Amino acid sequence: MSVLRLRAALLGPARLRGAGIPWSVLRSYSSASAKEKARRNGVCERTELLEVLKARVKQLQASNVPEVTVNKVELAPLGNDKYQHPLQKVVAPGPVEEQPAPRARGESPARPSSWVEKLKKEMYIRQLKVERKLSIAASQLALEGQIKAKPKGKVKAKAKAKAKKSLKKPKAKVAAPWSKSHDGSHHVSAHGKPRVVAVKEGAKAQRPRTVLEDKDSSQHKILQQTIQSNLECFLFLQQPEEAERFLLLYHGSPVKRRLLNVNAYNIVMRSWARKGRLQRINRLFSMLESVGLRPSLDSYAAALECMGRIQSSTKSIWRCVQQMKNDGFHVDELFQKCLFEEDEKEEVLRAIRTIEPNYQLPPPPNPQTCKSSLLPDFYSKEKMMSYPKLDFSMQELQERFQQQLEMELDNTVTIESVEATKPLTPQALKARKLLDTLRSRWHDSILQALQKSKHSMSELKTASGYNILYPYLCLMPDEEYVGIMLQILNTLSPQGESLAVLARELGSKVYNRYITQRKLRSGQLEKVQEVYKNYIHLLAKDSQPDKYLPREYWEKLVAEAGFGPSLNLKDCSWPYMLIMRLGMHMLELLVQAVKVPRNILNPRLEPKLIPVLYHIYSFRSSWQVGLIKPHPIFSQIVSDAAETLLTFNSSAIPMLCPPVPWTSPHFGAFVLNDTKLMRFVDGAIQHQLLLEQCPPVNLHPVLDALNQLGNCAWKINQPVLDIIISIFNDKGNEKLDIPPPISEAPRPPAPSGNSSTCNKSQKHELLLCKKKAAEMHSLRMDALYKLSIANYVRDKVFWFPHNMDFRGRTYPCPPYFNHLGNDVTRAILLFAEGKPLGPKGLDWLKIHLINLTGLKKKNALQERLEYANEIMEEILDSADHPLTGRKWWMNTDEPWQALACCMEIAKASRSPDPAAYISHFPVHQDGSCNGLQHYAALGRDLIGAISVNLMPCNVPQDVYSVVAQQVEEFRKKDAQQGVKIAQVLQGFISRKVVKQTVMTVVYGVTRYGGRLQMEKRLKEIDEFPEEYLWEASHYLVKQVFNGIKEMFSATRDIQNWLTESAKLIAQSGRTVEWVTPLGLPIVQPYYRTRSTVLNCSMQNLSVKNSNSNQKPDTVKQKNAFPPNFIHSLDSTHMMLTALHCLRQGLTFVSVHDCYWTHALTVDVMNQICRQQFVALHSEKILQDLSEFMLEKYCSPGREPRALWQKKLMEQLSSVPKTGEFNLKEVMDSTYFFS
Repeated sequence: MSVLRLRAALLGPARLRGAGIPWSVLRSYSSASAKEKARRNGVCERTELLEVLKARVKQLQASNVPEVTVNKVELAPLGNDKYQHPLQKVVAPGPVEEQPAPRARGESPARPSSWVEKLKKEMYIRQLKVERKLSIAASQLALEGQIKAKPKGKVKAKAKAKAKKSLKKPKAKVAAPWSKSHDGSHHVSAHGKPRVVAVKEGAKAQRPRTVLEDKDSSQHKILQQTIQSNLECFLFLQQPEEAERFLLLYHGSPVKRRLLNVNAYNIVMRSWARKGRLQRINRLFSMLESVGLRPSLDSYAAALECMGRIQSSTKSIWRCVQQMKNDGFHVDELFQKCLFEEDEKEEVLRAIRTIEPNYQLPPPPNPQTCKSSLLPDFYSKEKMMSYPKLDFSMQELQERFQQQLEMELDNTVTIESVEATKPLTPQALKARKLLDTLRSRWHDSILQALQKSKHSMSELKTASGYNILYPYLCLMPDEEYVGIMLQILNTLSPQGESLAVLARELGSKVYNRYITQRKLRSGQLEKVQEVYKNYIHLLAKDSQPDKYLPREYWEKLVAEAGFGPSLNLKDCSWPYMLIMRLGMHMLELLVQAVKVPRNILNPRLEPKLIPVLYHIYSFRSSWQVGLIKPHPIFSQIVSDAAETLLTFNSSAIPMLCPPVPWTSPHFGAFVLNDTKLMRFVDGAIQHQLLLEQCPPVNLHPVLDALNQLGNCAWKINQPVLDIIISIFNDKGNEKLDIPPPISEAPRPPAPSGNSSTCNKSQKHELLLCKKKAAEMHSLRMDALYKLSIANYVRDKVFWFPHNMDFRGRTYPCPPYFNHLGNDVTRAILLFAEGKPLGPKGLDWLKIHLINLTGLKKKNALQERLEYANEIMEEILDSADHPLTGRKWWMNTDEPWQALACCMEIAKASRSPDPAAYISHFPVHQDGSCNGLQHYAALGRDLIGAISVNLMPCNVPQDVYSVVAQQVEEFRKKDAQQGVKIAQVLQGFISRKVVKQTVMTVVYGVTRYGGRLQMEKRLKEIDEFPEEYLWEASHYLVKQVFNGIKEMFSATRDIQNWLTESAKLIAQSGRTVEWVTPLGLPIVQPYYRTRSTVLNCSMQNLSVKNSNSNQKPDTVKQKNAFPPNFIHSLDSTHMMLTALHCLRQGLTFVSVHDCYWTHALTVDVMNQICRQQFVALHSEKILQDLSEFMLEKYCSPGREPRALWQKKLMEQLSSVPKTGEFNLKEVMDSTYFFS
């Protein structure tokens, strides 16, 4: 081994692996002994206990924090100096400020000798000189003919003269490839860079790296993104001069220039191409060459577009095309790889046809077929079935598309609130009139403040500084910005909202409108309209059936459309910090501009103008948070006005036509609204990068599953909605989960006459009342939004486009009202498509009803059906007299869904032929503790498999009851040995107490979290002595963990293996990544957060940004890996089920591990669901994960094979052993999903 180590140290791991040592050898010395395993498990337990104790200390500390401290309201004037360049502080001006890179492990701490440092210093100075000369030359060249600015004294004239001198030499070298002086010898070769650049590279390699030089770092990418989004703004505003001036601010500085990549130059080229200014583009090519950057395909596309516009000479175009070929590009690639807007594609083609009149566009590439082993026949054309039709004609679908388009073009939708039915009082009329007057006034004052702010920003356009926000405030008419600010004001809760949330919302609204405008400007909308008109042939009932999936059909139509803009926009997303900065600026304008007379409600007061919005501070846990709170006068007027209109973003409303199918990570869902395929935390970009690097064909199964879920049409269950609205408007009902209005909130105690006697308990009671009022307002508004949207679409058919989180779990895009909501929301949703019940459909409806009651969980299906038949009288009474009868439905687990099901059973059983009754009702089949099912299958754990119904049984096994029994056994033993808390707990251990903790253990709940869950359950038991809550919950969580460890030994082994692997990966400085069995790449986005401070005049806002430039958060990475991995498996199982249900013509939707379909097709769905679970777990999931991670984290890299690397290899190689359970048994298990 010593020889091996020596070679590793000398050659580095890359060569060690390359020397032909196979993984099997490297993995052979990695099996941990039983002793080692026991030691590791002991460490795991001690760590968990320590976490619990730390958390308890935190909890005790936090309980004494006062809730709110209010600052005296001071409105600081809006200063523009705060919004100088966001990159000024990041960009280091010279070597003095550069931070050395962190030392690698094992690296010698000794300082290099002085001669090395001297050499470095000399190299650096030499390089700076070279760079300065080049930058002055290029900048002057680019500004030639443009700078006719006022001369500022002799100093500038001298500088100009010097610059002219320095220009004389390199002029010939930096000419554009097709300019007249071109002689074919000065282009930058595809294989080499000019000598000067090589010197620069050499010097760069010898200096410590900074963010600017670490081109792969996330921070560097974000800074580049900021520059590019600014340039995109100028392109959108058709201001190429401004774009070039902004580019030169960076290009002219040797340090800042490192933030520029070829894309930045390309955006400016595109700006000039639209104006037909070829000379400017020539200069930009020269600038590219001067800094050692190679033109990309987009650079040539811009040049050719410009040549097409101005109809350049054949000779110039020929030179440009030759130069492009010399750089390794082919003409066909222009049309295959470039994204075009407006008429850019036509202009490029015109230029090409000038030199090659018969040139034809290259044919679209043949679609690739996914080769996933889990979908062997799914994509084969021979076995392909026609796509199921919707019950709509072409005409109807086209009309619905137009309605959806109009809604998205308006950006917002204003709808009647369900509270509108209440009678209008004179007081409300007066308050509404007053509000209208005030809003008109506020509109004018916000507009004035915005214009004043923009004017002062535009004054800053000097060489010394540049206001980064200015172009973002020019993207739309001023009126639109004012409208956005007023919308935020109108929806502000009386309790206020945090500055960060409001800033993000304001910035995001501007961004979304900008994207819509870009899509309109680029001509994308016309193309989408054209493609969609043909796409509905696939779905409409009066068109020919087609054997295509929605994604395939859409891609085929786009390829056939040929000309016009690309449907994917060039990436133009704004960095999170930029959105926050823009939002904060708008928020400051809003706070500054909106005022109200102090005496508006009380004429006796002086008529002084006071701010409507106040800036206060509150404590959230141990953090001090800035809030914006409305003045009580404003809240009072809004409350009195009782307005009945609600305004939503158009993306919050379900779609009125089938969604646009997902065809790539950038395109799908809404017609115009920008939607990401994968949701992620604000500021994270690593998921999107991972998806872009993934071969498109690998994402096909995931995209097709999302399209299948989104294509399910829905309608409203009107009778149930009407009952819910009547209770909502009649003070609500907390038992039925309908929140009461804030008028029902508990009143705070009246203060006693003497303020000194206002004791602590009264203050505490006042705080509790405020907290309860805030909670009630939040719940009430949530219900109001859901019910109002449902009421708005009550007579319509609608669709929920879907996307997913980073683990692959799917979610509907509209946030308020969807089938993932609570019992109330689910009860008012029906499938738009109806299917006859068939011979067993009515029985399934009855079983579904009993499942919703939660009464017969331990009984067989046949017993549940018999019970439903016994209580038929109660079911019919609930359906006929829901609010006046015996109200049996109200005493169930899911009362509203139970009522809806009672109504459906009543209609079906009273129809002449129940089997022919057309039902729109969704029937659910729920996984039995689905997380544990996946663990038991992964570990082939026989005992675990039996307890979570993977094995066939006559009655359902209830894992929660089994764990409760086991904990009771432990308790009895301890009680006999005189353990006090075990004696206290006698008679209190039940299924309900342990259920939540057992369910969440597989999803990574810690002992601390589990203890809180237990405490909550014990609090609900009135007889339990309160003084023992802490001790009892601590004792119980320990016993539950022990019980699960005994029952699910393989599960705990796998969980520990995943946790330990993630810990070692994170400690090595990498994040945990894996690929799901369906090919979806996943990365855990947990980094040590570093707060970036936004300097704003109102307050300095500390924005936590976790980007991949930071080190991974080891604790989060290790704790989250087991649950995230299991979630990625349950989403894979769901997607496989969705795709195979599509092949069988079933309607299918899911709420994670709860699958919905028509009563007629429950049996078929059950069979598919089991087949796909067996197919999924027949794959070598853990072995594949181990191999992927060994390849990714231990494959030969930059460092020698250090001790930590060996430890990591050992860990990743020791895949837990599996048990004897036969997976095929799942096929016959009735209660696997039931």
